[in-house]
Amino acid sequence: MANSTAKFIVLMGMQGAGKGTQAEILQEHLHIPHITSGGMFRATMQQDTPLAHEIKSYYDAGNLVPDTLTIRMIKGRLQESDAENGVILDGFPRTVAQAKALDELMIELGQKIAVVPFFVITEAEAMKRLGGRRVCTKDDNHVYHITDNPPNVNGICDIDGAPLKIRSDDTPDAIQKRLKAYANDTTPVLDYYREAGLLQEVNAEQPIEKVTADLKAVVEGQTA
Repeated sequence: MANSTAKFIVLMGMQGAGKGTQAEILQEHLHIPHITSGGMFRATMQQDTPLAHEIKSYYDAGNLVPDTLTIRMIKGRLQESDAENGVILDGFPRTVAQAKALDELMIELGQKIAVVPFFVITEAEAMKRLGGRRVCTKDDNHVYHITDNPPNVNGICDIDGAPLKIRSDDTPDAIQKRLKAYANDTTPVLDYYREAGLLQEVNAEQPIEKVTADLKAVVEGQTA
């Protein structure tokens, strides 16, 4: 039976907007899992299943995983026991086709997307943040920044003690390409959720604590 109080949340925002940092805080606040598309792909490919083998074949060939496989993977994840009270989706959906498929999946599960917080920052601010970002080598959900959110010990993750690294896609040229791709691919998704009345803007250029407060207000106001 579907949980009528479950909170299914989709986080949106360009790279560097702070989704990962805020998702970890929100996860503890709501006691629901933070699910990233990249994390799901990695976890799935470690399994010995037909779906895992199929997804891995696309990865190994350097090709994008088709939406049909991605949705099958998401469906399986949302049916796990820890997701019965809802999830925080981060990195999915990336296209309108994926958003529509997610809506259909929600109907199938007897659920619906509660709210889509949109982290708003300028491209200049995103460039600045991404250039100083460091991620944990053990769990890339643990994200730091050399000036805005530094670890307690330089170069070491506070949570699991693993070394931090600079992501290969955090070089200036790579960052510009990613931001351009985001604008091209994801802006229509924002419009889709805005038209559905689900999009709620959060000013992500504020201090972390203020962003957290605004995010909680948005989520609690939309999912109460």
